[in-house]
Amino acid sequence: MKYIYLLIFFIFTSLNAGEVKVAVAANVSYAMDELIQKFNQTHPNTSVKTTLGSSGKLTTQIFHGAPYDILLSADMSYPNKLYIQKLAIQKPLVYANGSLAIFSAKKYDLVQGIEFLKNSAITRVAIANPKTAPYGKATIEALKKAKLFQQVKPKLVYAESISSVVSYALTATDVGVIAKSSLYSKKISDYKENINWVEIAPNLYTPIEQGIALLSTNQEAKNFYDFILSHTAKNILKKYGYKQ
Repeated sequence: MKYIYLLIFFIFTSLNAGEVKVAVAANVSYAMDELIQKFNQTHPNTSVKTTLGSSGKLTTQIFHGAPYDILLSADMSYPNKLYIQKLAIQKPLVYANGSLAIFSAKKYDLVQGIEFLKNSAITRVAIANPKTAPYGKATIEALKKAKLFQQVKPKLVYAESISSVVSYALTATDVGVIAKSSLYSKKISDYKENINWVEIAPNLYTPIEQGIALLSTNQEAKNFYDFILSHTAKNILKKYGYKQ
């Protein structure tokens, strides 16, 4: 009888197991493991599969039929485009606010913040592609508002996504303008504030409202969508440099 009960249990759990396919903006990647782990504490039979990339490229994939259930974007524009085209089943919402930081694997005096980028010793500055990555767009806005764009423009090296900027700054450029959340990557978590990184003043760019779009009626997807908007998820995201 015991084995019959066990067999019934395993059949029941397998029938109720589900999968959620989430397109994730690169800047959120460092928080995803903890978010999924916490979600699975209450939804142990749901498998969350993630695909990382720039918000623009992920949105293009969705327009071309990629079978994602959720988009976690780096801004609101892409989820809103999906909603306008009736690819999102409800109006997108903000799940977090991102912020910018200057990072270098080398040691510098970074206390002057964004003004540091005009230093003549800095010849290559990696940023995310402003055409497809919201953090790249915010970087250009910050440079212009600080009246540094023309001076820094010849130094700019464009990376496909914000996570690629980290790789550039570690290997190929003097510095990179990254998402502050990237500082929680295992690759760079040991680097020091004001020596290897400094936050860019938030008044230099429009708040980076990161949007979530629900793309399917899959119940498991709705469960994960609701979780990302919960206080539990917001507290986790705060740990990774996001503002609420």
